[in-house]
Amino acid sequence: MTLPASRTAWCFLSGLSLFLAGPVPAQAQWGDSYDAPRGGDYEPPRRRPRDYYRDDSGYGARQASRRYAPPPQEAPRQFYWPWEDRPAPAQAAPPVPSARPAPTRGRSYADDPRGGRDDGRAIRRRPRPAPVVAQPKPVVPKVEPTTRIAVFGDTLASHLGSGLSNVFEDNTEIGVVDRSKPDSGLVRKDVVDWPKAAEDFVKANPKTNYAVVMLGSNDRQPIREGDQTLDPLNDRWRTVYSERVDALIKVFTDARIPLIWVGAPPMRSEALTKDIAEINDIYRERIAKAGQTYVDIWPGFVDDRNRYTATGPDLEGQEAKLRTADGVHFTKAGARKMAHFADVELKRMMGTGAAAAPPALAAPVATAPQTPLEGEAVKLDDAGAIDRQITAMLPSLPEPPGIPALPVKPLAGPVVPLGRAEVTPGGTLISGRPRDGDPSGTVERSLVRGAAPLAQPGRADDFKWPPG
Repeated sequence: MTLPASRTAWCFLSGLSLFLAGPVPAQAQWGDSYDAPRGGDYEPPRRRPRDYYRDDSGYGARQASRRYAPPPQEAPRQFYWPWEDRPAPAQAAPPVPSARPAPTRGRSYADDPRGGRDDGRAIRRRPRPAPVVAQPKPVVPKVEPTTRIAVFGDTLASHLGSGLSNVFEDNTEIGVVDRSKPDSGLVRKDVVDWPKAAEDFVKANPKTNYAVVMLGSNDRQPIREGDQTLDPLNDRWRTVYSERVDALIKVFTDARIPLIWVGAPPMRSEALTKDIAEINDIYRERIAKAGQTYVDIWPGFVDDRNRYTATGPDLEGQEAKLRTADGVHFTKAGARKMAHFADVELKRMMGTGAAAAPPALAAPVATAPQTPLEGEAVKLDDAGAIDRQITAMLPSLPEPPGIPALPVKPLAGPVVPLGRAEVTPGGTLISGRPRDGDPSGTVERSLVRGAAPLAQPGRADDFKWPPG
């Protein structure tokens, strides 16, 4: 089929125009805007998000200003007719004072003359209390003590010496000399031979007035006697140890120095505590035989079950730590408490247990009334003599009737052993009244057979109904 030349030319020109124009953009679809540009890339329209909470000058602010904008006010008139009343000029209202004035810039809290904040409320500053300065103790001049106390023993005796020094630190007339040696005892003479060391000290210091001994913490070990080794706390060991205790006591007895032997305290180790208690029994026995003083500190360092405790009340009654972590030694509070036990005995020996009254406050001494001699004039300033003169002038009063004599109760009854056999049948007391009979059998039925007594009519245990 052959097309006409005009038609062929028209088709050629149409195709050439389409080729030169490029691709035709897609037509608008459903929901698209018809205002889209006809050339270039097509972009769909974007919706602007609504912001209901914006207060700035946005779309919502413009709409609000349009909706709630106040009506325009008319400009004040400049021309008035003669028959019109000219309005009075409006007076400016006085400013209302604000309840809270605006803060002043550049003004600090410290620059406020009222000493507070700049908001109308003054703050009262409390004056700071003056710092408490501990007053130093007055310096006591050192003088030669007139009473000397020597402390002998092991490492626990050193704590005892420090506690005693603390007790008498304000008393310049009493001096405490610490002669303790660590790791010493009465078992090993190679460390310290205490009878010999105490004798040498007493000879070198003849003015020693009192001696305090505390040993035992290092004596739980065998004793070597010649070629034999004695096990701790067996019979032979006790005999040898007692002899060494007697030898040490004899040093102070011969020198006429009062001796205070302080027992060892309980330890954290139960086995060591048990042995220490047995060693203390030896001390107590030998000291009592020699007529010296034994001080037991055991009750001050145990709990209510008689067990070791590291804490307890101090001298002020406050709970404090008394023993160190090793369960043997003492803290400062514990040493002070331990020294209190020996301090009581020392003051008793010194006679200062109760403070003596000063001469001005001493109790007056009762004297027998002196009868004035015959012919001697009574002094008017002697009140006692005047009273006696008046008494002599009065008639004698009759003697009061005698008080009936009461039977004198003996101080103690006969000594009767508690474990002896019964001397009366049935165990009846000699001073007891005879037992009443039991005709109704109530005692036997209640106490022997355990049966309830018969209910009596009208009594609380009578549950019969009707009552009576």
